[in-house]
Amino acid sequence: MSQTPDLRNAEANMQWGGRFAAGPSVVMQEINASIGFDKRMWRQDIRGSLAHAAMLAKLGILSPADEQDIRGGLEAIAADIAAGRFAFVDALEDIHMNIEARLTERIGEAGKRLHTGRSRNDQVATDFRLWVRDAIDGLDAQLADVMRALADRAARHAADPMPGFTHLQTAQPVTFGHHMLAYVEMLARDRGRLADCRRRLNECPLGSAALAGTSFPLDRDMTAHALGFDRPTANSLDAVSDRDFALEFLGAAAISAMHLSRLAEEIVIWCSAPYGFIRLSDAFTTGSSIMPQKRNPDAAELVRAKTGRINGALVGLLTVMKGLPLAYAKDMQEDKEPAFDAADAWALSLAAIAGMVRDMTPDTARMRELAGAGFATATDLADWLVRALKLPFRVAHHVTGRLVAKAEARGVDLSGLSLDEMRSEEAGITEAVFGVLTVEASVASRVSYGGTAPANVARQAARWQRELA
Repeated sequence: MSQTPDLRNAEANMQWGGRFAAGPSVVMQEINASIGFDKRMWRQDIRGSLAHAAMLAKLGILSPADEQDIRGGLEAIAADIAAGRFAFVDALEDIHMNIEARLTERIGEAGKRLHTGRSRNDQVATDFRLWVRDAIDGLDAQLADVMRALADRAARHAADPMPGFTHLQTAQPVTFGHHMLAYVEMLARDRGRLADCRRRLNECPLGSAALAGTSFPLDRDMTAHALGFDRPTANSLDAVSDRDFALEFLGAAAISAMHLSRLAEEIVIWCSAPYGFIRLSDAFTTGSSIMPQKRNPDAAELVRAKTGRINGALVGLLTVMKGLPLAYAKDMQEDKEPAFDAADAWALSLAAIAGMVRDMTPDTARMRELAGAGFATATDLADWLVRALKLPFRVAHHVTGRLVAKAEARGVDLSGLSLDEMRSEEAGITEAVFGVLTVEASVASRVSYGGTAPANVARQAARWQRELA
């Protein structure tokens, strides 16, 4: 039997029944067809049809024989698509009609009964929710993998100092492990947003039909539960006409992509010669066509760039949806490509980030050297003046500022000043002050919950490793 649906006798317009005598123009066919991109929902479409057919048979709307034929036909089609033997036909517009036409060709009249009690409107809404839900599950696993890579890195470097920055200016010493854990926290919130999105989308539109429901006494709870949904949607108009679940998914993607982009930007900076904090292997870098010494962190740069695509997908779908009256409009065919593209870009970015975090070789000596540069322990000096001499913090801040100016004029760091030079600004300063002016003393002192003290970092890294195991 031919693998291509028979389009003779105006079958190209089969979905419209007897309403149209002539076929569409080439331009209309081109703008109307979505099979080029929505064919990736074939698994979801077949799952939805199998659940719908089982429900119709249970209620006696389909005969057991018809349901058996439909099941066998759909399973065979699934095998054909998976093996690359299925010929998709543009004239049939979308994945739904391609599968239905092939089913009818394969099993005859029973295939034409499958669409009883449903419309393409609730069918596509169901398929798309299933696809987004599947994408969420895969992306959640990838987020967890990146978090594991970061937590493992944090555990290995819980006590290795590096400069902490504000405004990209040296601020205070932190540890490299603490820096890694900051991204673990961000990605944990990204996973929370995905979980929230999954929970809200997990209602089944199937049975809403075109917009008003159907006169057939469907068991919508049965199909919802068969497809892993929590419940059927409560309003047929809403079920077929909103795509807020896709928008929420894209919103979560955009926020997460921003987090990944920030880490990617730091990887680019850390790889640069002025910093030299880390080195990436050949697996995640490229060379130059003219400069043989170059090792470019292109994977990180491309992760940074993917954020633009993902943000664009969100803005694009918001723009598509913003002026649509209820219920369905063909504009909503433009909902899938941005979601597909964003999911692909997000998944690739997560894979690249996980790879780079595991691949990087930190230069802990270089990070330690720069952790103490730029008077990074100035806040430690001010804190000591408050604790030891009981100065008001604002006074201690001014004293420290004058000592920084003195050290800068001499070309030394704060610990390079003599005790007499320090006492010239504050007579009560004692030798004990030098004990707080090292990088190690600075990070060790940050014992407040969430602080960079190595013991804190080690505990937090171990906690995340347990949770992500």
